[in-house]
Amino acid sequence: MAAKKQDHDLASNNKAFYHYEIIEMLEAGIALTGTEVKSLRDHGGNITDSYVIVSSGKAILKNASIAAYRFGNIHNHEEKRERVLLLHKQELVRLENVTQQKGLTVIPLALYLKKGKIKVKLGIAKGKKAYDKRESIKEREHKQSMARAIKQERE
Repeated sequence: MAAKKQDHDLASNNKAFYHYEIIEMLEAGIALTGTEVKSLRDHGGNITDSYVIVSSGKAILKNASIAAYRFGNIHNHEEKRERVLLLHKQELVRLENVTQQKGLTVIPLALYLKKGKIKVKLGIAKGKKAYDKRESIKEREHKQSMARAIKQERE
């Protein structure tokens, strides 16, 4: 019997790795309603343009879009509401200090299932300049060409 993968991706922010240099990653819980959980399990989430604000002892996920649950009724959730992130107090204090530093921000990288709970992978990020983005493109293309050459060599 094959080993079952524990984490199951629901939504990811692939643009974040292009636009930002990720310094550190951490995991947080998220406070959701029932229809939001059902919609996310049905792959109805988008965190591409979202960000995290940390203030007064709370971390809030802003601009994250979770589509309305298609089988929901009049009590369905609002699509772009602010969602509270669940973190330990020392993590909140640390994130608040990080966000006060110039040039650093906290962005969500992925929403995923872990042991039946929905978690958010957060990244402490620093914005890339245009020349940094070009450099990362060159590096990625170089890795692809190396992989292609190795694959052709094996054949």
